[in-house]
Amino acid sequence: MPSTTVLESPTDRPALDLRDIVDSAARALEGAPALEVIRWAVATFGDRICLTSSMSDAALIHLVSKVKPGIDVLFVDTGYHFAETIGTRDAVEAVYPVNVINVTPSRTVAEQETALGPRLHGRNPDLCCFLRKVEPLGRALEGYMAWFSGIRREETASRRDRKVIEWDGKRGMVKVNPILDWTQQQMDDYVSDNGILVNPLHHDGYPSIGCAPCTRRVAPGEDPRSGRWAGLGKSECGIHL
Repeated sequence: MPSTTVLESPTDRPALDLRDIVDSAARALEGAPALEVIRWAVATFGDRICLTSSMSDAALIHLVSKVKPGIDVLFVDTGYHFAETIGTRDAVEAVYPVNVINVTPSRTVAEQETALGPRLHGRNPDLCCFLRKVEPLGRALEGYMAWFSGIRREETASRRDRKVIEWDGKRGMVKVNPILDWTQQQMDDYVSDNGILVNPLHHDGYPSIGCAPCTRRVAPGEDPRSGRWAGLGKSECGIHL
C-alpha cells in the first residue's frame, strides 16, 4: 500500500505533486480491493475528498461510509430525474451515515426552456448534459482535492482503459475509482449480501438509470446501457470523459 500524506488544502501542494501522487498510487493500487483503495484515499485527502452518486444504488456509498462516516455525497439534481431516483436519494440520506448534498444547475428546467427552447435533451443532448450535469458538478467539486466515482470498466468502451487512481485534468483534482474492476455479478453479490439500497427502477427494466426523458427500459439480452440516450449515438453524459 502506498505511503499516505494528508493534504490539508488545495494550496499545500502544486498540481504537479498531485499528479506524482496519482502515478505512484495508480501503480501500487491496481487490482487492490476496493476498501484498500478507499482507505488510501481517505488517509491521503482527509476531509478534502467527496463521493458522487447518481443514486442508482448505494453500494459505493456503503463502502466509503464504512471508512469515512459523514463523507459528503454529491447528487446532481438535473430537474429531469425519475421520482424513484429522488426517492432513492432521500432514502440514502436517511439510512447511511453520509452528508448528501443536492447539486442543482444554474437554471431551472423552465428557465432553460425559456432561454434555449423546449426539449433541449432531444435536440442537443450533449449541451443539455453539460448544462444540467457536467457544469453543476464541476462547480460543486471545486472545494475538494479528490472525488470517489463508481464507474466500472465493463460498463462502456470508454471506461476500459481507466485507472483506479487517475488525474482529472479537466477539474485539476484526483479521481478515485474503487470498484473499477468489479463485474456486474460482483456488484449484484455485494448488494445482496449487504442489503444495499437500490433504485427500484432496476427491478422494472432499467439496468442503467439517467434522466427520465433520455432513459428507456432495456429488453432481456440487450446491452445494459442501451436504454441511455437510445438512438442518439451517445453513451456518456460527459462527467467521466
